[in-house]
Parts: sequence; structure tokens; C-alpha cells
Amino acid sequence: MNFASVRIITDDLDGLIAFYEKVTGVSALRPAPVFAEFVLPSCTLAIGHSQTVSLFGAGSARAAHNSSLIIEFRVQDVDVEYARLKPLVDEWVQEPTTMPWGNRSALLRDPDGNLVNLFAPVTEDALKRFKERS
Repeated sequence: MNFASVRIITDDLDGLIAFYEKVTGVSALRPAPVFAEFVLPSCTLAIGHSQTVSLFGAGSARAAHNSSLIIEFRVQDVDVEYARLKPLVDEWVQEPTTMPWGNRSALLRDPDGNLVNLFAPVTEDALKRFKERS
């Protein structure tokens, strides 16, 4: 089994696409007017308009109602990304902080309220863990 993607359901497809294009620096692929994908080297972030929910079963997902998932992007330098994105992000949950497990992390909310973590391993143990995964 291979992990393929994470999909966000939104009522504002164009707005969320524009936001993630700024965050990732990648242009979205738009195979359909109600669907987009950000194909990154390690994963794919998909965004579907709430109109697509009926294809999976009415009421199976609701736009802008996530409170248990964190979308995480590993970056080269958290502080550099924080400075770059600070003027573009309306809500920062946490400024750059080194976590007990060795990652430097900054958390923000996307326009739909989804929590996004920008992180980089910075301690020797954290760097080793990520090197072992490569």
C-alpha cells in the first residue's frame, strides 16, 4: 500500500489553491474545475470543492470543519519560511519553536482554518531519524 494524498474539501477552491500555491511555491494541477492537486516530491495535497462530496456520499465531508488533522510540510529553514509567509497568513498559531522531539516548527491556519505545520529537524537525533527514512 502506498500513501497517495491528503484531500481538503472547501467551499472556496480558488482561494485555497491560491493560498497553497504561495505556501508551497508549486502551481496546482487542475484536472477538473472542482478539483486541484499539488504534486510535491514526497506527497500530493489535493483540494476538492464541496460540490465533489456528493460523489463520495452526501454529507461524508464538510468544508472548513477540521479540528483533528495537521497538514505538515518539511522545509529547509522554518524561520526563513515564517518570515516569507508572515505577511500572507492571517493566523499564526505558533511562531517558530523547537519542539521536544527535535523539530523546529511554526504552525499556521489556512483560510479554511486547517492547521498547517512547517517544520525542519534541527537536533542531532531528529536529523538522524529523517536521514534513516530517506
